[in-house]
Amino acid sequence: MPGTQGTISERLDGQHVLLTGVTGFVGEALLQLLLREAPGARVTVLVRPKGSTTAEARTAALLRKPVFDDVQEAAARVEVLAGDLTDVPALPTDLDAVVHCAGDVSFDPPVDEGFRTNVLGTRELLDRVREAGPGLHYVHISTAYVAGRRRGSIPEGPVDHAVDLEAELAWGLSQRRSVEHQSRSAGVLERERKKAERTHSRAGLLTAAAATEEARKEWVKKELVRIGSERARSLGWTDCYTFTKALGERVVEQHARDHRVSIVRPSIIESALERPYPGWIEGFKMAEPLILAYGRGELPEFPAAADTIVDIVPVDHVVAAIVAVLAHPPEVGAPAYFHVSSGDRNPLTFGTLYDNVRAYFDEHPFAAGDRGAARLPEWRLPGAHAVERLLVTSERAFKAADYVLGHAPRSDRARDLTRKLDQQGRRLEFLRRYLDIYREYAQAELRFSDSRTLALYRSLTPEDQEAFAFDTAVVDWPHYLRDVHCPAVTAPVRRMDEARRKRRAAADPTLKPVAEAEGIGAFFDMDGTLLSSNVIETYLWLRLREQSGTERLGELGRMVGRLPSLVRAERRERSAFLRSVYREYDGARLADLEAIADEHLTSHVLARLSPDAVRRIREHRAAGHRTVLITGAIRPLTRPLEPLFDHIEAAELATDDRGVCTGYLATSPLVGESRAAWIRQYAAEHGLDLAKSYGYADSHSDLPLLEAVGRPVAVKPDVPLFRHARRHRWTIVDWASSDSNTRSLNPAGGLG
Repeated sequence: MPGTQGTISERLDGQHVLLTGVTGFVGEALLQLLLREAPGARVTVLVRPKGSTTAEARTAALLRKPVFDDVQEAAARVEVLAGDLTDVPALPTDLDAVVHCAGDVSFDPPVDEGFRTNVLGTRELLDRVREAGPGLHYVHISTAYVAGRRRGSIPEGPVDHAVDLEAELAWGLSQRRSVEHQSRSAGVLERERKKAERTHSRAGLLTAAAATEEARKEWVKKELVRIGSERARSLGWTDCYTFTKALGERVVEQHARDHRVSIVRPSIIESALERPYPGWIEGFKMAEPLILAYGRGELPEFPAAADTIVDIVPVDHVVAAIVAVLAHPPEVGAPAYFHVSSGDRNPLTFGTLYDNVRAYFDEHPFAAGDRGAARLPEWRLPGAHAVERLLVTSERAFKAADYVLGHAPRSDRARDLTRKLDQQGRRLEFLRRYLDIYREYAQAELRFSDSRTLALYRSLTPEDQEAFAFDTAVVDWPHYLRDVHCPAVTAPVRRMDEARRKRRAAADPTLKPVAEAEGIGAFFDMDGTLLSSNVIETYLWLRLREQSGTERLGELGRMVGRLPSLVRAERRERSAFLRSVYREYDGARLADLEAIADEHLTSHVLARLSPDAVRRIREHRAAGHRTVLITGAIRPLTRPLEPLFDHIEAAELATDDRGVCTGYLATSPLVGESRAAWIRQYAAEHGLDLAKSYGYADSHSDLPLLEAVGRPVAVKPDVPLFRHARRHRWTIVDWASSDSNTRSLNPAGGLG
């Protein structure tokens, strides 16, 4: 065991310490500090293999980070123990201490994951600690917020509660099975299926089924989070994280009856004040998303009172306190508690936080595209209820606008409005998530007493007080926020913004050149993709040619009258819509339709083709790709396009033995999922590699077609396809219509 004399380095000299959680923010900082200031200590790290990456490889990558550059000699002596908290391996038998930093630090984990990591994982680790020997000093890293929804001064001691640990643990671990079972109930499935079918029915029922299953899985995740939060709040904690951390402390306290135990409770951990260098931080913690959103003008208000304390502590103070605690083990059976916090002796209020963050962005604003500096919101800090009302009103307005856009005709303006609305939707989702998570913390009226921690600091030698600084009273908040923390948080974001600007400036607005290779297909939709037309319009091109002037007027009037019902049918099911339109060909001679297309419509169809589309088709042909047109239009209308394609798959009108159309199709129309099935069969027959092939389409009903290829391109997409393409980072192009484009319903002329 450590000696009683000298500095922290001397007390830890020759000690063998096991650390967990070193791949996390606090664990990494702790490992770096131990290697730098206690080089005589032996360090073993418990690291979980990740996929095909071994624990040793993960540790080696960690120690190659720049933060370890000045401790490489000591780092070379770090030993690796491969394992996980779900299956803790046997620990070395010569250990002197274990510092447990690992745990689920998400504020809203699924309830079973929170219990498994923060409670069960701690218990299993302590089982191994007891096996390793009776004299080990166990240091448990918890959180000050295990105090829950209490108010006032919180002492450094056990949290007073009467929760049945074993009952809650069993309940928490059983919830995934229960929720998974519930997610398959008729009520949940019917609700999610109907929503998916409203969105995806035009693409096909299997597409809707896949969306239903994804929605079910998302429901399970959200329900597990909701259940954990509600159970925690019902028992007096802010969220599932603090609840399970508090129960984890109960497990530790049971171990402490016969062992040396210290429990360290940091408050909100943020970037380093000084070491390893000012502003050092890894990943986003609690405050960073809010700071960045405010700087971009996307956080209009926050649910806190200006005089409420926000308890922040720099990470270097946290790990310095942990090492000091490690070097001063308590007596067996007398667990020691330490708050590493700032609110009691050096309080930072939300008002001060806001003033300094705003001052920083006033001096160093984010750019808002070509509009100059992002506009900063004026926070009034009116409290949670006022912010909730504002958010609810905004969410209702968003839903109304989303409904209108979802039913709007496709256009460049609709897509631009959709892009802006989606940005607003993501902003509202962000606000809702962080309002729900942080509301409790923003209203917490807690002052964490740190008298024991301060006493430990004052007991150190002057040299150790310099090397292991953790007196949070010395933090100058304006300096820390404006000169240290905000610059550190925004620096990587500014670098990414600059890289994006350079990519946009250098970006070619056209599609990338096609690859020259055999075995590649290029599949094109026709209406709305190659030319600005639709099924009803092309029907009139052929049908009006055969009619006199009065008959044409009657036909136009009849189709106008049918238009509302046809639009509804098209939105419900594309194949039924096509069959309904093609019934209108009943009695027409197929040979006459072909003659009209050849003699009167060829020039019109070719004039309607987008020059960009024609150019792209020719590029594919020049590269040796097989070009395929796959369309729901009837075969006669595709005859003018035959020179452009190696194969055309179109709707075939059924005829009787006289060549007269019956009003039915010879085969089912290729729409939605049937297009994808046809493409797969065609590719197999012609040796095409779909993963390298291209697809071009404009409608959400063509989603299966685009998903069947490895290089999908959305051409002037409708709103649902536009959203899907953006979400999946597909190429989106806006092929211009021909300059000679004319919108005539009777381009073929008539008989009189």
